[in-house]
Amino acid sequence: MVLLIGDFIASAAAMAGAIYFWYQYSLYRLIESGVKPNVAQRIIQIEVPFWFYILPLIWLLLMIDSYEIHTASNWRKTLRGIAVAPLVGLLGYSLVFTINTDPNSLPRIAIGAFLVFASILTLGWRAIYIRLYTSSGLMRRVLVLGAGKAGRTLVEAYRKLNPPPFLLIGFIDDDPAKRGKSYHGFAVLDDSEHLLDLIEDYRISDVVVAVTGEIKGETFQTVLDVQERGIEVTRMPIMYEELTQRVPIEHLETDWVIRSFVDQVRVHGLYELLKRSMDIAGGIVGTLIFITLLPFIAFAIVLETGFPVFYSQPRLGKGAQTFSILKFRTMKQNAEADGQPKVAEENDPRVTRVGAFLRKTRLDELPQFWAVLRGEMSLVGPRAERPELVAEYQKQIPFYRARLLVKPGLTGWAQINYGYVATIKETVVKLEYDLYYIKHRTLGMDFSIVLRTIGTVLRRTGR
Repeated sequence: MVLLIGDFIASAAAMAGAIYFWYQYSLYRLIESGVKPNVAQRIIQIEVPFWFYILPLIWLLLMIDSYEIHTASNWRKTLRGIAVAPLVGLLGYSLVFTINTDPNSLPRIAIGAFLVFASILTLGWRAIYIRLYTSSGLMRRVLVLGAGKAGRTLVEAYRKLNPPPFLLIGFIDDDPAKRGKSYHGFAVLDDSEHLLDLIEDYRISDVVVAVTGEIKGETFQTVLDVQERGIEVTRMPIMYEELTQRVPIEHLETDWVIRSFVDQVRVHGLYELLKRSMDIAGGIVGTLIFITLLPFIAFAIVLETGFPVFYSQPRLGKGAQTFSILKFRTMKQNAEADGQPKVAEENDPRVTRVGAFLRKTRLDELPQFWAVLRGEMSLVGPRAERPELVAEYQKQIPFYRARLLVKPGLTGWAQINYGYVATIKETVVKLEYDLYYIKHRTLGMDFSIVLRTIGTVLRRTGR
């Protein structure tokens, strides 16, 4: 919310600056034509179209990739987002300017000024935000209770973030064998009996409980004492979700799974209604785009590798119901000549040149909009997998079938955050993203995923 408000103020100031620049530029042109300055100031008029006032909102949409908390705190990713936003905006404006019947209604000088001002002001605001975010005096100071597998997994995820979202001080563990040891560069400071003293000594603001299995009564009482002092106490799975936007499926206990994916997974009926409405609207638009591009894509596929243009496969939908998806063919004929299902890999040799382009731009997914209209799929959800792969994965990966609690989607949280998977370990990571979406899904999250997918299409970074 802080990021959003700051970006909106910056873009609103950019809009005002662009209007002022437009006025001064028009005044200068009038004086250059021979009109006296005092006369020019009296007669000059600029008509600001209504749509110009919604440019700050459009700018926020162009910056949608930059609102993920870890992206926003990273200078490199922030600069990339601010560099891409005006380029995409200029591309969109050029397209509208080309097809518009009244070019005078689209002030080029004002649009250019807005994009420049918005980029500079947003960059300045983000510099302030990153400076505050990474200031050690303002960051949380965290102790991890438990130096076992769960605690070490959490610290491993923490170390991959740059800059870190908080200051990790170290571990607390009651196992004498771990005393004085370090894991991933963080020491085991003491046992839980001295937790309150350590909180005072290190000015701790948060304690993360990463104890696997049953917790001792004395330790539990200490945790309660810590909470009574106003220290934030968080369970490891919650902190892991905060750090990674994934669910740590290898460190979940049965009661947590039941609470998260049975009790909490239910969503309000209004969300289901609005989501279905968004699916229908998106399905109609996508189907129209599909029909428009079909002759050109079909011609390119046939020209390179002949027929067929499409391929169809059975997939599992919500509740393990089987349905058929239809996609443009992106691989050579008989890509699975032995009849065995094979997961697509990055730089897969079976992919044709036309197919590589279709995958990069996600155009191969266009025929699936019909499945969205039929209600078998949604715009946003886990990737629809083949029954054979689901049967194999659920033998090796805990909670894999939990992803069938919702409709599969054309795009999803896992798709925009992770690439192709070729191993079981990578499939586990992708499942963690899927389960995070299922647990936290909202209409705002769905809309954000759709917008980020559109950005992926425009930048041709799909796989």
